[in-house]
Amino acid sequence: MSDERLDLAVQLRHALHAHPELSGREFWTRQTLMDFLRAHTRLEVVDRGSWFYARCRGRGEGKVAFRADFDALPMEETLPIPHRSRCPGAAHKCGHDGHSAALALLGLTLDEEGAARDTYLIFQPAEEIGGGGEACAAFLREEGIGEVYAFHNMPGYPLGAVALRSGTMNCASKGLILRFTGVPTHASTPELGRNPASAVAAVVSAIPELTRPEEHRGLVLCTVVGIDLGERAFGISAYQGELLLTLRAQYQEELDALQEALLALAREQAKEYGLTLERAEKDVFPETANHPAAVDKVRRAAEGLGLTIIDMPEPMRGSEDFGWYLRQAEGAMFLLGDGEDCPPLHSDGFDFPDALLPTACALFRALI
Repeated sequence: MSDERLDLAVQLRHALHAHPELSGREFWTRQTLMDFLRAHTRLEVVDRGSWFYARCRGRGEGKVAFRADFDALPMEETLPIPHRSRCPGAAHKCGHDGHSAALALLGLTLDEEGAARDTYLIFQPAEEIGGGGEACAAFLREEGIGEVYAFHNMPGYPLGAVALRSGTMNCASKGLILRFTGVPTHASTPELGRNPASAVAAVVSAIPELTRPEEHRGLVLCTVVGIDLGERAFGISAYQGELLLTLRAQYQEELDALQEALLALAREQAKEYGLTLERAEKDVFPETANHPAAVDKVRRAAEGLGLTIIDMPEPMRGSEDFGWYLRQAEGAMFLLGDGEDCPPLHSDGFDFPDALLPTACALFRALI
């Protein structure tokens, strides 16, 4: 790989890191990435609104796609680095700046070397909230693309090591909001009102039984992330209650079953205490289920490059909206190690290692 191409990718990565944008607001980021590819390559760059793709026409038959996300996290930058975030309340602490820079580096490489088949580089927003993948994934069906890949950087693994897993790579998850509404009354006469406290407590108390490991095929979790009940007014019996839960499961069908069990219990409690019940969902991520043949292809490519390969015994508990893509085409999500001493993702000390960019690009290139 030429030093010039790598230098351009590193400069791009640092610019993205210095100008992080939160999910759904990545206007500068998207434009900067498109401008970069238009300035430095002859690839066809197609703007699709909140996202875009670049296409390299291949010499032969077939189509393959690679995806990178580009949203940041609602965190403050504390690292004293030259490319530190200039945007208060936003920072690239999950490495999406590196994912996009690596895919842009692939674009530079394809512009010089060409491709054996039509290659699509998909740049996606809003991964952190599960809001970007589904729309981008539909493009695979629309364009007749039958193969797709992505990587996520991962601290704790040796730098440049490739972590692989067939089947579930990332768990399915979603936020579930249960809103109970009763009838207000004076705190001295609670029997005249309808208080949702007991209903909320019953649902929370049932969670350990509903998520018992011996009752499930894979990991099933339900985490209470918030309870909002009543007001700080000691003369009023609570009459509104909101329960926020994160549901997570290795297999989509077990997540769906957990949700149905929770909703059935919530309806039962609402009926018992004379409450109305509303529900809402947030941050919905499907199971990211890797296709075995695609994982084998990544393995062979990594072996050909002399990279260390690690077989993952368990899936990542964290979710990834790349699962939407794998419902439309065969493919795989794999991990690339950031180094064993690299600070964790979503932590103050994290910064994507520039040394990973050529490895990511080379592995993508080998999959074409």
